[in-house]
Amino acid sequence: MLKVVGVSSVEELLKQTIPDSIRSSQPLKVGEALSEVDALDRLQKIVSKNKVLKSYIGMGYYNTITPPTILRNIIQNPGWYTPYTPYQAEISQGRMESLVNYQTLICELTSMPIAQASLLDEGTAAAEAMAMCQTICKGKKSKFFVSELCNPQTIGVCQVRAEPIGVEVIVGDPLTTKLDATFMGVLIPYPTTCGRILDYSSVVTAAKSLKITTVFVADLLSLTILKPPGELGADIVVGNSQRFGVPLGYGGPHAAFLSCKDEHKRAVPGRMIGESRDVLGGKAYRLALQAREQHIRREKANSNICTAQALLSNTAAMYAVYHGPGGLKQIALRVNGLAKTLAAGLSAQGFAVSSDPFFDTVKLEVPEAAAVLKTAVEHGYNLRPLAANSITISLDETTTDLDVTALLTVFGKHAKGKSLPVAELAASVTPGFEGALARTSKYMTQEVFHRYHTETEMMRYMFKLQSKDLGLNSSIIPLGSCTMKLNAAAEMIPVTWPEINNIHPFVPLDQVPGYHAMLQELGEWLIDITGFDAITLQPNAGASGEYAGLMCIREYHKARGDGNKRNVCLIPRAAHGTNPATAAMCGMDVTPIECDDQGNTDMKDLAEKAVQYKDSLAALMITYPSTHGVFEDTIVEICKIVHDNGGLVYMDGANMNAQVGFTSPGRIGADVCHLNLHKTFCIPHGGGGPGMGPIGVNAKLAPFLPGHPVVRTGGARAMGPVAAAPWGSASILPISWMYIQMMGTRGLERATELAILNANYMAERLKDHYHLLFKGSKGRVAHEFILDLRPFKDRCGVDAVDIAKRLLDYGLHAPTMSWPVVGTLMCEPTESESKAELDRMIEALISIRQEIREVEEGKADKTDNLLKNAPHTMAEVSSADWKHPYSRDRAAYPVPGLREYKFWPTVKRVDDVWGDKNLIIKHPARS
Repeated sequence: MLKVVGVSSVEELLKQTIPDSIRSSQPLKVGEALSEVDALDRLQKIVSKNKVLKSYIGMGYYNTITPPTILRNIIQNPGWYTPYTPYQAEISQGRMESLVNYQTLICELTSMPIAQASLLDEGTAAAEAMAMCQTICKGKKSKFFVSELCNPQTIGVCQVRAEPIGVEVIVGDPLTTKLDATFMGVLIPYPTTCGRILDYSSVVTAAKSLKITTVFVADLLSLTILKPPGELGADIVVGNSQRFGVPLGYGGPHAAFLSCKDEHKRAVPGRMIGESRDVLGGKAYRLALQAREQHIRREKANSNICTAQALLSNTAAMYAVYHGPGGLKQIALRVNGLAKTLAAGLSAQGFAVSSDPFFDTVKLEVPEAAAVLKTAVEHGYNLRPLAANSITISLDETTTDLDVTALLTVFGKHAKGKSLPVAELAASVTPGFEGALARTSKYMTQEVFHRYHTETEMMRYMFKLQSKDLGLNSSIIPLGSCTMKLNAAAEMIPVTWPEINNIHPFVPLDQVPGYHAMLQELGEWLIDITGFDAITLQPNAGASGEYAGLMCIREYHKARGDGNKRNVCLIPRAAHGTNPATAAMCGMDVTPIECDDQGNTDMKDLAEKAVQYKDSLAALMITYPSTHGVFEDTIVEICKIVHDNGGLVYMDGANMNAQVGFTSPGRIGADVCHLNLHKTFCIPHGGGGPGMGPIGVNAKLAPFLPGHPVVRTGGARAMGPVAAAPWGSASILPISWMYIQMMGTRGLERATELAILNANYMAERLKDHYHLLFKGSKGRVAHEFILDLRPFKDRCGVDAVDIAKRLLDYGLHAPTMSWPVVGTLMCEPTESESKAELDRMIEALISIRQEIREVEEGKADKTDNLLKNAPHTMAEVSSADWKHPYSRDRAAYPVPGLREYKFWPTVKRVDDVWGDKNLIIKHPARS
């Protein structure tokens, strides 16, 4: 590989690639690598210090049972956790069908016509719904009413998100507060944070008369027996699907949901999967409406959320498929029955139990609440202290009669009344709701929820869907700026340990010393790697990290008295599409910076605009190495120009895997950088999520790191939360801990070396066949490169889409298509692919170049050729009707290696336009 690149050593290549001005001279402090066995043993000893109690704290988080067949075949299966977001629909049909199952589930239980493919958490979903309200009223109103009975973390996330976009959040009781026409929306908890189910019909009626959008926060399981929000007049419904088989995980990752009325579908944030058709008229799924909207609409996008919690929403969807509507209702009735039994027992003991209807949460007054809570812990239970003399107990799917007996024993030690046997108590209650609260409408009548209720059928269904999707278990996924690298099995093992995934995010801190020792060490490693002074692990996606980083900058300027005037954010044209959307969400005005002919930041344009806006400059957002795949030599000067004019530098960490061990954002001069742990640090992409986006900051920004209303965290002058849980999706952080521990200092350096070597090797081998769009000053690319395909379209009509789809016939995922430059492919081989796999990709691209040449030379028809008709499915190739001028053999087996193993696309090229004109986001109901 070095010979092909034309260097004698990797160090020589690095000298030609990374500017000397930013090279680090000191090695990282991570130390020696541990083997897989030793790393797992060390982590087990650390987390074994956690106490795994049964937590009945509630607040949107519940114990649940993950059916073993789903645990093994979804969560622990690389066929499901290694694919990326379904940008190439033809090789993503399985997970998209499952996501349509999820959307159908949400529509059915909430009784709403539109649902999207999941959001990051319940707090984020509520905040996104608030932003939808602003879009719906076209910004003509600026007040949003939030019920004080929502979960505190949900209120906190809404408050943080509201202020920068000019929204005033009013927290109070919607039943006693008179709403007026100045409100754009109202957030209603259903049930409340303390478990009560209240009648909000008067609020909904008043809201509709004033054209106020009503948003319900609903519990999904309760809606199997409780009248759904759609029937109560809701405009938008949000919540969390965590209790559908997704472990607590100390806060995540969990898939939140958002559903709405049909008229609001174009305001929906994040991802939506829609049914369309392929060119032969067959059914096919693809991303609908919002697909990569940030890269098109930039600061005018609905949201900066560019991924979903796909793996977790698919888990929840499979849970619903496995249980079916009858099974879900049975679970709900059992939970409700046990809660009513507990309430009856507590009343018999003399405690004042709330008389309001409830689903799973019993609220009671307890004179000696602290003593009761202490006794509960001694018996293995965490309960929620609602106030000094008030407690709530939230039961769940895992609760048994023995648990109810144990809880009554706990309270019996502090009771004045008598304790009755659970069997006697249970006989006195009737599970379910009555009258206006009872759900009478049918739901989940679709065939998929009625076919797979045995493990054999369920296993086959999951495998059938998996076989339609290309993941890292099939081939390289060379998506630029996405770093689709190995997710080692040893890294994944701790995720399913009880000490990691069976812990509620709001347990007392003295129960989780192991968790925090692991989080502390991971944080210290990341501080060392980034060259910063502090870090927060709260942001639970890259987009959330971007937001947290810019908000820290905003808070810094506010603290200095510049908050009202410093609102300009400079963003190079080559920046990630989420950057402008994030800046807009932070209340900043986006000013683009042009690129020069070499793809670098135009220094003249930057300098002029920095001076022009020096009194209002808040920040520069920049990706390094650039999205054009180049280490810009002027990066230190770029940072200095911004600092000299009063702004701070935000570095997008998407390309951090080209920096680790050899330079760092802190050394370069950035003030803050988010890290995509799902890219550089090996958390798997899960078909489009989960992710984690912690941010590192320097000392001046450290005081403003996000806090949390339930668990103290963050800086001395912490802003509010950016995620619902204090440490985001904590249960997947052990993946990055394991990665760093097993790599050690030298391993992390080696990964960076290979990322750069692999990219330059591929670039050198392809340069005689394709035009490479950008290179560094010494002729090298960074860890990714761009192939310019525009000349082909001019010469023979072949475009980037044709080449991307033809790669699917070779059993390969296409590189990032038409971004950051339209008509190009951005390729990142990553550091974990073998030379053999790189060569397979290279040879496929060279073979495709010959196919293009045949069209250029008139040897192949301009419209009926291998590229225009790609991809070719097994059904098409084996059909008796074959009218193309080329052979079936060339269509299906363009290179010999495919005869040994071939991944087949299951649909032809998908018609996106038809799908958006005929939006179908759920399965049809059975008659």
